[in-house]
Amino acid sequence: MSTEVRDTTVRSTADTTWRMLLSVGAILAVLGVAAIFFPFVTGVALSVLIGAALLIGAGLHAVHAFSAGDWKGVLWQVLLAVVYAVAGVSLVFDPIRGLATLTLLLIAYLAINGVVELVMGFVLRPERNWAWVAVSGVVSLVLAGLLWAGWPASAGWALGLLFGVSLLTSGLSMVGLAMGGRRVASETATESTEARV
Repeated sequence: MSTEVRDTTVRSTADTTWRMLLSVGAILAVLGVAAIFFPFVTGVALSVLIGAALLIGAGLHAVHAFSAGDWKGVLWQVLLAVVYAVAGVSLVFDPIRGLATLTLLLIAYLAINGVVELVMGFVLRPERNWAWVAVSGVVSLVLAGLLWAGWPASAGWALGLLFGVSLLTSGLSMVGLAMGGRRVASETATESTEARV
């Protein structure tokens, strides 16, 4: 393969990559903004989606029960299928109550994550930038406390809002990476043109 063909292939790949990253990032950012503006609808949709995933998991455990060797394996797979099915049905058919449950799980996650990050921050204390880990832990604990103080009213907006913020920041970071990739692709094209001249 000649150098010119290889340079053209590299430029084409880099150009396609940053454009795709930019498109995906923009879509995620738009979905994130929509979720932020409509947190209740987003939360209910997440509740139904998680319920559907649990129902699929229940079906897979039920199918796996037939391939489990002994009766104990069959029993465990059947019990897991029942638990998944009950949780899935409750989330799909009563997503608002499911949203309240998911918000409690989110509060528990934020509290545990906050404690772990706070402890990690102090363990890493001699290292540079250890305070960022500790601050992240404090933020998680504050969020958990605020959500708990507002529960059950916070169930109507918390999950959708936080999911929307997550989508928005992920989308914007992808757009930022795409812009960096665009610059690199442009510089590579300029260098290869100059090299040919």
